[in-house]
Amino acid sequence: MTSSTKTLDGGWGWAIVAASFMAQLLSFGSPQSVGVLYPEWLHTYQESKAMTAWVGSLVGGVGLIASPICSACVDNFGARPVTIFSGVMVAGGLMLSAFAPNVQFLIFSYGIVVGLGCGLVYAATLTITCQYFDKRRGLALGIVTTGTSVGAFIYATAQNELIVLYGLDGCLLIIGAIALNLMACSGFMRPLNMPGYYIKQKAALERNTEEQLFMKPPFDDLKIAVGSATTAPEKPLTVKELLITIDSKDLTIQTEKKEGPLAGLAIMKAIKKKHKAYCKYMQSLYEILQDQEMVAFCIAIFLFSLGAFPPVLFIEDVAQSEGLIEEVSIIPLVSIGAISTCIGKLALGIIVDFKWINGVYLYAFTMFAGGLALLLIPITKSYIGLQILTAILGFFSGNWSLTSYITTKIVGLDRLTQAHGILMFFGGFGIMLGPPVVGWFFDWTQSYDLAFYFSGSCVLLGAFILFLLSLPCWNRKSSENNKPEVQYTCTCEKVASVA
Repeated sequence: MTSSTKTLDGGWGWAIVAASFMAQLLSFGSPQSVGVLYPEWLHTYQESKAMTAWVGSLVGGVGLIASPICSACVDNFGARPVTIFSGVMVAGGLMLSAFAPNVQFLIFSYGIVVGLGCGLVYAATLTITCQYFDKRRGLALGIVTTGTSVGAFIYATAQNELIVLYGLDGCLLIIGAIALNLMACSGFMRPLNMPGYYIKQKAALERNTEEQLFMKPPFDDLKIAVGSATTAPEKPLTVKELLITIDSKDLTIQTEKKEGPLAGLAIMKAIKKKHKAYCKYMQSLYEILQDQEMVAFCIAIFLFSLGAFPPVLFIEDVAQSEGLIEEVSIIPLVSIGAISTCIGKLALGIIVDFKWINGVYLYAFTMFAGGLALLLIPITKSYIGLQILTAILGFFSGNWSLTSYITTKIVGLDRLTQAHGILMFFGGFGIMLGPPVVGWFFDWTQSYDLAFYFSGSCVLLGAFILFLLSLPCWNRKSSENNKPEVQYTCTCEKVASVA
């Protein structure tokens, strides 16, 4: 225990930060700048805007919706194997998208495959960084998570130039080849704690080797060993075979020595233990959703994702549809929004640390300002005005850095993981629905005006709900009804951003 604590907050941890930063840059660079690819897909496949928008919405939402599964994979197998596997998924999905014959295939290859790969990278990089940092965890995760914004800034310009030089297919092939460097990033992710899958294997291996060394072998085995010389070389292979198959035979090994009713009792005991843990987990989720402020925050996250994510996908097409620009500029609007989001994450993270700042109200204010920017987009008739609104919206979209801080203040540090998983589910659901809804509005009205009025109204509604349900008067009423023992305190003053 002491050796592991000495390695925290420095040393190899900064190599982990650098590798995680590059991993998020390589994986999220193309999905975060998908707005550059969207007009090309519209021109290539000649599908409706609503149908084509599913590609960008899925690549942004699938990873968040599947975050509990991704986190379970990291807990069981470790950050390094998961990052290697995610590198294959992201690179393979991008390369496969170069040969997509239609949008439906692109929805699978780019939206689902690349989206799940990004979700695995996201969970792996955050988990390994949290293991290596304690006091400086906020700074470390702040550096790591800016990799998505820096990647979007770089990839937006790079993909634009690659499309001009090599076409859409060549661009996706090159970007997919670059994504293979995720495997190199995984090499730096040396595990500080042994993952659960290997702990089970090691425990089972030690148990069975002790049985072989100290227990008397069965009489039948002795007869076979004496009577047949050919079976002797196969004895050392038992341990290797056990290492591979122990996970599926773990319960069988535990009940081999018990006969009749005793074996059934052992199985029933194991089932009851699993059922008890499952019931405890579901009870914890139920208690989290009983908190009125937490429910309001979930609704706000959903409405903000529903309204604020579509500009990332549609903003370039908005400029071209309104005749504000002929083609994508040297510095695309997506790049402007990405670098503004990066600045917003750092600035809002610093502001929320002030003691006199209420994190929930700060988040509601960012939603209010972002909603106003969305409502002004249809009124803007110049490209410079669109650039300014994109920068403003990108800055306030950096409020994702406040999610963990606010969640910890609401439910406590002990339930941060579960509560954050719920929030990411709502956020991913909103991201997945937002672009198709905006595309459907355009197909219906042949204009983006009504779509952005709808998006801005959703964000403003979320800000109003969050502010109203978080007023102190509600907290006083709920505190009177709560039992004294059901209170969660947190000694952590600063909670890192995870978005």
